[in-house]
Amino acid sequence: MLATSAWELARLNLTSPAVLAFVLGVVAAVVRSDLAFPPAITSALSSYLLFALGLKGGVQLREVAVGDVAGPILATIVLGVATPLIAYALARRFLRTEIADSASLAAHFGSVSAVTFTAAETFTRDAGTLEEGFMPALVALLEIPGIVVALLLAARFLGNTSVRHAMREVVTGKSVVLLVGGLVIGGVADEGGVTKIEPLFVGLFTGVLVLFLLDLGTVAGQRLASLRQAGPRLVIFAIALPLLFGSMGAAAGTLSGLSVGGATVLATMAASASYIAAPAAVRAGLPQADPALSLGAALGVTFPFNLIIGIPLYAELAQLMG
Repeated sequence: MLATSAWELARLNLTSPAVLAFVLGVVAAVVRSDLAFPPAITSALSSYLLFALGLKGGVQLREVAVGDVAGPILATIVLGVATPLIAYALARRFLRTEIADSASLAAHFGSVSAVTFTAAETFTRDAGTLEEGFMPALVALLEIPGIVVALLLAARFLGNTSVRHAMREVVTGKSVVLLVGGLVIGGVADEGGVTKIEPLFVGLFTGVLVLFLLDLGTVAGQRLASLRQAGPRLVIFAIALPLLFGSMGAAAGTLSGLSVGGATVLATMAASASYIAAPAAVRAGLPQADPALSLGAALGVTFPFNLIIGIPLYAELAQLMG
């Protein structure tokens, strides 16, 4: 392992171009700069990242035996069911939010942020600790259960939740289609064809990630005002949950046989909160929920926390457990 201490892990992360670009975006928003990406550019960047993730994961899956991935798959499913249940219970008791808002928070925190995953994967590869190439497949697997469980909770207590409509939003949403589609294409495409497109989908990947995080920084910075209105409890909730779920993910990853880097990535996945798939599903299935509450917590607190502090913290935790 190249990084042997918590300080070194933190230094590697904090000085990475991706994190620095995100911080620049936040600063730009705070000082009210006119820095902003057109929505079409933002959509194109996120689509590229999702498809490239799936493509790379599909190529790696061809070289993996079923037995090697069975444990991590089981661990991912368990996390996908457990995290929304815990998030819902804590939202009801600690935040004292209504059922719809609690279910919305559970959907966001029970799902996964593909961009946070990408940052963790890049970090662990740079640190030399990631041995698994199939982790993007686990992202696709973790994206859906958390949202489904949260919507089922709402349906049970409210009775008027459109679970079927929301499920359609999840399954046909951009993130799932691009991730799963990329996995399939990467898994069945011939090696010669994959080699030809590597300069685009591998060589440019980190640069595109930096641009996307710069844009997300401006969005996160704009949500700081709404967080102040929501009060300190939401901020505590949005930091405590990643710490809890990250610890669960690191333990699950280690027990399932993942490398230190793999356990770090799974921990980050569990600790992350969705701001692409979950909002669309909640909008369809729980229109009465306040989107500003969940998105403010997910994008305004949890995302920057994981990006700047969480990833090296989960790496240290995975190293201790491993």
